[in-house]
Amino acid sequence: MRTAIYPGSFDPPTNGHVDIIRRSSKLFDHVIVAVAENPAKVYSFSVEDRMDMLREIVKPYNNISVDHFTGLLVEYADRIGAVTIIRGLRALSDFEYEFELALMNRHLNSKVDTIFMMTDEHYSFVRSSLVKEVARLGGDISDKVPPVVEKYLRNLYKIEK
Repeated sequence: MRTAIYPGSFDPPTNGHVDIIRRSSKLFDHVIVAVAENPAKVYSFSVEDRMDMLREIVKPYNNISVDHFTGLLVEYADRIGAVTIIRGLRALSDFEYEFELALMNRHLNSKVDTIFMMTDEHYSFVRSSLVKEVARLGGDISDKVPPVVEKYLRNLYKIEK
């Protein structure tokens, strides 16, 4: 069975993430959407909340599961037997950083490959931080995030629908 990891902070998940999840489900036997826990970062949502949102999002896909990890991604990949890391790209500006990460990951563990997937052009400008800012200011984000995420954001920012 070919297992891939789609890692990220998913703080919160956006429709761009959902696009990558949907498409990667067709390419691999099993995809693990892996929520990163980085103690150096400040998140708007707890790991549990991010995982709960993702569990709701991946319900339609029988070959996708949700997990979390700390530490090096390639060590996590080795522990669970994943052969591929999936990284989403929104625009050319993402590529340089993601390329450097992929090279470092290959240096650390040559058994795990990285593939890049471009998100649908409708979501090329959608970033979690931008979505949070628009939501915080009361803007409409209903076409940028799944309904479960919109509910979490409304709750976070105490916004009535």
